[in-house]
Amino acid sequence: MSSSIWRRALGAAGAAAASAVTARLRGNRSATPPSPRRQRSGTARRGAASPAASPGERQVQAASRETVEYDVARLGLPALAYAARHDDQPDPGEVVWTWVPYDDDPDQGKDRPVLVLAREGAGLVVAQMTSQDHDKDAADEARWGRRWIDVGSGAWDARGRPSEVRLDRLLWVDPEAVRRQGAALAPARFAEVTRALRELHG
Repeated sequence: MSSSIWRRALGAAGAAAASAVTARLRGNRSATPPSPRRQRSGTARRGAASPAASPGERQVQAASRETVEYDVARLGLPALAYAARHDDQPDPGEVVWTWVPYDDDPDQGKDRPVLVLAREGAGLVVAQMTSQDHDKDAADEARWGRRWIDVGSGAWDARGRPSEVRLDRLLWVDPEAVRRQGAALAPARFAEVTRALRELHG
């Protein structure tokens, strides 16, 4: 094969290769790049707490952020001060109703009256209440670590039954989870509860 024919063959091959590369580059530029996956506005990872959350709020693992146990042993008691006011907000010293999980199954529970003890971050620290008289089974309750204090009766119980406040188990509740408001303890009664809490938890 003559040198001129050889050069023409190489030139044709080079042109074909260049044309293929050019076509591929053009194809890449015309293709629409995939858009990055974006997190929906206002949606947080399940169970995540805000970076600015208080210690009590950081306990919340449930996506609902409604009612969880408040770890007094780790966090200590919150600031306890009577602040009941006649407004539409649940305040320390007031009795409200909310969902309370069972001790042995936190996925189950029922609506109960609770005493608002303090504000903790964006939520409330509360103590559950009952109309059952635990004076009759105080020894058995103590054996299971449960402690109660009598607070008398009030408008939170339609039948006017005396109530007790549980001292050993406190809860953190989202104010949005409060179902309805009941009434307020007298300041002296609230002081008795806070004094008993300090004696129990130190």
